[in-house]
Amino acid sequence: MIMNESTANEDGRLQLAVFTDLDGSLLDHYTYSLENARPALERIREQRIPLVFITSKTRPEVEMLQAAMGIREPFIVENGAAIFFPDRYREWRIDTGFRQPPYTVIQLGASYSEIRRFVRSVKPGFNIQGFGDLSAEDIGRLTGLSPKQAILARQREFTEPFLMEDDAHLIDLQRVAEASGFKVTRGGRFYHLMGSGQDKGIALRRTVSLFLQNTHRRLLTIGLGDSANDLGILESVDIPILIPHPDGSYEKLDLPNIRRARHPGSSGWSETILDVLNTIEEGAA
Repeated sequence: MIMNESTANEDGRLQLAVFTDLDGSLLDHYTYSLENARPALERIREQRIPLVFITSKTRPEVEMLQAAMGIREPFIVENGAAIFFPDRYREWRIDTGFRQPPYTVIQLGASYSEIRRFVRSVKPGFNIQGFGDLSAEDIGRLTGLSPKQAILARQREFTEPFLMEDDAHLIDLQRVAEASGFKVTRGGRFYHLMGSGQDKGIALRRTVSLFLQNTHRRLLTIGLGDSANDLGILESVDIPILIPHPDGSYEKLDLPNIRRARHPGSSGWSETILDVLNTIEEGAA
């Protein structure tokens, strides 16, 4: 549990924070729409609850989404590779990381140049295709992203989404990656190659520690995800919420206190968030 009674201030107020995956969770799997999440998003905005994206998406993709939503919050990109805190965020002091205006950045993953060198070295043996091998048009065709979105998705800084011709060789690839200081995870559409020191859960916990340093309040964390790649999120929060796949099935994640949304994508995301917020408010009344 992240909630810590020792962080309470004198009036004992509770600070909520929402950490969410994007594709298949806040964003619908096929259309990437968040339209059905607007009721919960409006409630989050009204209550000034931090909404932190934890995603396989790139920084430019998140920036475009935040601009469209009219929000300015910390975010975690490329499967936990780096945490971006906007300048002067709630006037907090972020005394770690490095400056990359308009952010303070805490990097946990390898650089993209390191990742690409490894991809080139194993490509002949495993016949994998990473985003760096594909055009924006190829990425758009594989993902359903618009041309503009595909260009932003290709602007990697830390990790490489990839496809492989024969999944039967995945275990061998994972062993080679681990021996070189990398690891492979599975997302909704692609495998992802990344530095061994990064993970969505690690990045979330680092972010929570900075929240606690700056709010001095009891912190209650809500996390949402839909895939095995989101296990780090769900096992690191107080209230984990599992979003079903488009066919209604759930990822097989064994967590004792997990809640399961009734609907996939933005509809299930919104309904469950509102249920949780209502329950919290009723308990505080």
